[in-house]
Amino acid sequence: MIKPDFSQPVPDDLGVVHFIGIGGSGMSGIARILLGMGHRVTGSDLRDTSNVAALRELGAEIFIGHDAANLGTPDTVVVTSALWPTNPEYVLAKERGIPVIHRSQALAYLTTKKRLVAIAGAHGKTTSTGMIITALLGLGVDPSFVNGGVIQSLGASSAAGKDNLFVIEADESDGSFLHYDTAIALVTNVDPDHLDHYGSLDAFEAEFAKFANGAKEFVAISSDDPGAVRVTKLLNDKRVLTFGRADTADVRLTRVDASGPMVNFDIEYAGNDISGALAIPGEHNALNAAGALAVLVGLGFEAEAALRAIEAFGGTERRFELHGERRGVRVYDDFAHHPTEVAAALKAARAVVGEGKLITVFQPHLYSRTRLMHREFAEALALSDQVVVLDIYAAREDPEPGVTGVLVADSFENQAQVHYVPLWDDAPAVAASLAATGDFIITMGCGDVYRMVPALLAALEA
Repeated sequence: MIKPDFSQPVPDDLGVVHFIGIGGSGMSGIARILLGMGHRVTGSDLRDTSNVAALRELGAEIFIGHDAANLGTPDTVVVTSALWPTNPEYVLAKERGIPVIHRSQALAYLTTKKRLVAIAGAHGKTTSTGMIITALLGLGVDPSFVNGGVIQSLGASSAAGKDNLFVIEADESDGSFLHYDTAIALVTNVDPDHLDHYGSLDAFEAEFAKFANGAKEFVAISSDDPGAVRVTKLLNDKRVLTFGRADTADVRLTRVDASGPMVNFDIEYAGNDISGALAIPGEHNALNAAGALAVLVGLGFEAEAALRAIEAFGGTERRFELHGERRGVRVYDDFAHHPTEVAAALKAARAVVGEGKLITVFQPHLYSRTRLMHREFAEALALSDQVVVLDIYAAREDPEPGVTGVLVADSFENQAQVHYVPLWDDAPAVAASLAATGDFIITMGCGDVYRMVPALLAALEA
């Protein structure tokens, strides 16, 4: 992976912009807004995805595969931290002296002169951002936004709004969330992750404290997550709204019923009790809704009206997303890629499955995360009835000797529950053979495991 060079000044006018890795959720969202502003946009990606197709329809010229010939003559090049330093388009841009800016710098450019709401946290960012955007639209506000996933009801992950608010999902994985001029910060949690980048838990939490302290107006932060509690103690004298189950929370969840396909809950705020319900499952989504509500009441909206607007949120792509059903077996996909996320997603899925079996096809993401957390992954995945473990999606990392999906599979206490399948083409048949009418199969991970869904549906049919 490349180390972002935040010293590179952002041009006053980006001109023609070339995105290396344009199909990613964050990159495609920025590209969409730039197209709407009249910029000519080109780009490249490894695969021809739905994001790529949507950008082409809007006028972007996109190449599949990375090649120096794709670069053309742009005025600005936008990259992500996941890029390899040997990428031929990146190398040529540097040789030519073309300004190469990080994705977060391009996003900061777009948010200039707007009142920025930035959502950060190890988990729940995309859903919380989607809830806030959905609610603002329902409350009559037209915000600009860039989310890390497509909001299903809007069919988009970004838009340029007419009003002064700009809502973004802020990525903590490489420290780039510190480069925004944030007015309102939401910290969903500070569960340890990306320690390969930060080096230690203390450094990880210190960066979150810098992010929160940078918010000019107020911070909404979890009252329950131990890391968030420690970060709260590091905050300067500023307006802080806490949310969660803790007795001291400003926006306090007093009841959660996550036993079915919808989650119902009660919230106490400013001495008033409000009941809410979401069309998506899981206790973790009640917590996400409480965080979104904290932001909205902090912005000055009346609590009950804000919660009613949050209830209109119907989910984002790759968050417990149903893709089809064959011979009575439903196939879902979920983005969860950290043990805490995996456990939350599977608890929500369990509430929906009922009497059926829950079969998870899990693709570990990153060698470093798998090495550090393979036991925690096995414990979380054991909430399933059966688990198919694939090999690791490397993303931005080089392979590590001895670090494969076997680490996760061998960490299961009940070995009859887990099946390590290193060959991609073999996995759909294995998962399908485990399923009967009334069961659920869920692909899980933030790599490319979602691409297995059509083969799973075909294997079930066969």
